[in-house]
Amino acid sequence: MEPESHPFAGDPVFDLHLGGKMETVSTVELTGRDELSLAYTPGVARVCEAIAADPGMTQHYTWVPNVVAIVSDGTAVLGLGDIGPAAAMPVMEGKAVLFKQFGGVDAVPICLDTTDVEEIIETVQRLAPSFGGINLEDISAPRCFEIEDRLKASLDIPVFHDDQHGTAVVALAALTNALRLTGRTPEGTRVVISGAGAAGVAVARILLGAGVRDIAVIDRQGVLSSTRSDLTPVKAALAKETADNFGRSGTLADAMDGADVYIGVSGGTVPEEIVATMAPDAIIFGLANPMPEVHPDVAHKYARVVATGRSDFPNQINNVLAFPGIFRGAFDVHATAITENMKLAAATALADLVGDDLAEDLIIPSPFDPRVPDAVRTAVAEAARRDGVGRL
Repeated sequence: MEPESHPFAGDPVFDLHLGGKMETVSTVELTGRDELSLAYTPGVARVCEAIAADPGMTQHYTWVPNVVAIVSDGTAVLGLGDIGPAAAMPVMEGKAVLFKQFGGVDAVPICLDTTDVEEIIETVQRLAPSFGGINLEDISAPRCFEIEDRLKASLDIPVFHDDQHGTAVVALAALTNALRLTGRTPEGTRVVISGAGAAGVAVARILLGAGVRDIAVIDRQGVLSSTRSDLTPVKAALAKETADNFGRSGTLADAMDGADVYIGVSGGTVPEEIVATMAPDAIIFGLANPMPEVHPDVAHKYARVVATGRSDFPNQINNVLAFPGIFRGAFDVHATAITENMKLAAATALADLVGDDLAEDLIIPSPFDPRVPDAVRTAVAEAARRDGVGRL
């Protein structure tokens, strides 16, 4: 289709997406008979026989160890919700471009025409021999938890749900520096997380792993605590690890009163009068897009450090800081999994890059900081070796 003839011609967003954002590019040149005979028949048969005799040879003689499957069912796409697999494809293409641009990792978007947990798991298991890793994307909670857990248990390649863990890694990196700036320690900090979906659960768990003890996770009905009888198994388990330990329960307003940190991954709006009850030198991360739970103009009235998920405000919590380098580091050592320590190492590497430039408006590096990919990949690869999941 000619650029001037498509339905939304003249709109720069649609013009950029015309024909999609990806293509397949060969790494070898076929300039004549000799090259053709090496790349395809008869030469390729020797490589096939070597792999048949030793499947581990795929790590050397195919693209498999450097390629990620980006798998989605289109049920939780950006802030758009359940828009289906076809409409999810532009986002998955975009994710693949980010993998390549920021991590040197090849990625293939795969949008599945099913929302059934068993069908998704079986499909990914059958596809797995073609990939070095699986990036689950925009799959709604609570199904995403079971899908990831079962795939991690059944596959010997990294499985990573970016909506959970990418968000968590970058949020922890930013919070680490915000705590430094405000003179707090993880153990002495009181955190409220608004949202108990994929991102909220993962943020809570990585903060627990980093030493934060006093966490209250909020859903639409209030604080997740064992005093409630309406919790899913995932929420019930999280309640025991978080609010139960400090006897916290009640509403968002109850949890926010005196809290040091607010992390929003839920959407909606927190009333200003509730924000005003937070502790002095508060930290507010309103990560919903396009409208943060607490608008920066309001947040700055009461907080010393403010972050959002948007690129037009300082301190953007952007998953692209994490997932390309995490997979790159895992691939560098042929890791069989992505462990909690690998995620914590990624967060520490990101936080450390800020260094002496640490300030209220600079707690996390820019996605375009050229140091980011290597810092994350190196930290992740070293953690994989320490955890015994690296094969190199």
